[in-house]
Amino acid sequence: MADHGRVSAAPVPTSASLPLPGSSPPGASPPSGSGRGSAAGARRAELASFLRERRARITPDSVGLPPGPRRRTPGLRREELAQLAGVGVTWYTWLEQGRPINASGQVLTSIARTLRLDQTEQAYLYRLADVPPPRQQFDSTLEPEIQTVLDELHRIPAAVFSPRHDLLRKNAAYTALFPSCALAARANLLWSAFTVADCCTPYVDRDAELPAMVALFRHSYGRHVGEPAWESFVAELVEASDEFARLWARQEVAAPRARLKHFRHPVSGAVRVIATYLTIPSTPEAWISVYTPADDASRASIDWLIDHPQEGRPNHTH
Repeated sequence: MADHGRVSAAPVPTSASLPLPGSSPPGASPPSGSGRGSAAGARRAELASFLRERRARITPDSVGLPPGPRRRTPGLRREELAQLAGVGVTWYTWLEQGRPINASGQVLTSIARTLRLDQTEQAYLYRLADVPPPRQQFDSTLEPEIQTVLDELHRIPAAVFSPRHDLLRKNAAYTALFPSCALAARANLLWSAFTVADCCTPYVDRDAELPAMVALFRHSYGRHVGEPAWESFVAELVEASDEFARLWARQEVAAPRARLKHFRHPVSGAVRVIATYLTIPSTPEAWISVYTPADDASRASIDWLIDHPQEGRPNHTH
């Protein structure tokens, strides 16, 4: 059972425990949709339960507090956690009671730090509080099993991309179908599409494919606006390609979806595939692109490229 400490159900606010700005005053009517049956009510109830359970896991000695007498649970009291997090006792009590109060991202981050939540748990806390989660740096670390999955698709081209379209992993079939990847100065899908010479581009219909790629990239960019690495990448690509600069200025946005794509290989010729995008829960924002042959002729071409890696390479230089 979670310890409710020494705070009564309706505490009298003091200078040390006044509610934070934006929270509801004592006796205020709950906002519309705050009933137990509403989504907001269910979310607040889950938030209250989550906070109580996680508070009970933090022992006083682990945060430098004496155990104290007559402690009913090994966890922290509410007033102790509030003090450590730098928030008002009354306000935190209301939060654990599931009352309809507001919480800022800064305060939630302080509570998450005190509760020693990891990145996934902190994002969960934010969702329960209905607050946009803090911006996280993309971690390109992939579990070894991801490469195994790609390799098992040995007759189907597949690759893993970062949200900025960096090529993180690929299988042999992908390398065989897209030899232009090796020609680009960067292992990046956009950089390859907009800077590789026209003779080596794999896209049959650039006028349709490139705008779709830029719109998909902007979908990811929206979560990273202002980040130096992203802004630098966009600026460099705008400088390197007038075509990208023109498409980028159109402000088009699109979410990932399965699409029929037409490619051309410099040796085997036309290939039609269905591009499917799969997310990777352990690496948020990364995705797997799987290119399934759309017809028998395309499947035969891909099979030939896989079986003849040397013959399938383009026979010219720039």
